[in-house]
Amino acid sequence: MAARAVWKGYLQVAELSCGVALYAAASTSERISFNILNRKTGNRVQRQYVDEETGKPVERDDQVKGYEVADNQYVVLEPDEIAEAVPQGDKTLSVDTFLSCPNIDTVYFDKPYYVAPADEAAEQAFAVIREGMRAKNVAALARAVLFRRVRTVLLRAQGPGLIANTLNFDYEVRSAREAFSDIPEMTIKGEMLDLAKHIINTKKGEFKPDEYDDRYDAALAELVKAKMEGREIKAPERKPQGKVIDLMEALRQSAAATDAAGKKSGGKKTSSSKRSAKGGQAEQRKKAS
Repeated sequence: MAARAVWKGYLQVAELSCGVALYAAASTSERISFNILNRKTGNRVQRQYVDEETGKPVERDDQVKGYEVADNQYVVLEPDEIAEAVPQGDKTLSVDTFLSCPNIDTVYFDKPYYVAPADEAAEQAFAVIREGMRAKNVAALARAVLFRRVRTVLLRAQGPGLIANTLNFDYEVRSAREAFSDIPEMTIKGEMLDLAKHIINTKKGEFKPDEYDDRYDAALAELVKAKMEGREIKAPERKPQGKVIDLMEALRQSAAATDAAGKKSGGKKTSSSKRSAKGGQAEQRKKAS
């Protein structure tokens, strides 16, 4: 694998263990990014910590972390104190339990990683663990010290490797009950429900990641390219968002529109034009950079 591993250690299931490496499964490095400049000079500007009372810069050696316990009252923590409090990892991804693959709420998912054998000697034991999980259609919950924190990790078999998702802690996940508390109970039936089901049926498909592009990033790439070429920058036309006055009529119009779209495309979806657009977006990024 050409990518550089972000963590190396051991995957352990009971008495069976093997060396593994984690690779970041997602990256934002391809996104358009900007530097902050001084409008007058065109030079880059730097961020600097200043004392909020005196307004004077604070040198790195004089910067310490503080936990606020009351208004403007802090418990000061020295760097060596924090370092001693950080859990010491033994470089082991230890499996605690197995559970059915769908049996976990995706709201707990944090960051994805690919897991592969660390070397040739680990390949057979890795394959035994992977194929055992695949045969039983289970995921594994494991714990490890990753990036100075004890993390819970969900492992799933995929292809020749494993997919790992670090999981949010329970206290980090906000209550769905609280978020949905103001939604009234409502029964939908009859023609209204039939129309909704019809719209859903006509728009059924599969998840194809290559068909979805980052329109914001593409627009920024085009903006940079236009400025480099001295072209006039035209704001895109935005369709007015009308208020839905008659929900039933809106459903009927939506059903008619999806039917018409299905007949026009012959009931088949093509991704060639979207792949072409995506390729153009990547080319714009290269030119902009």
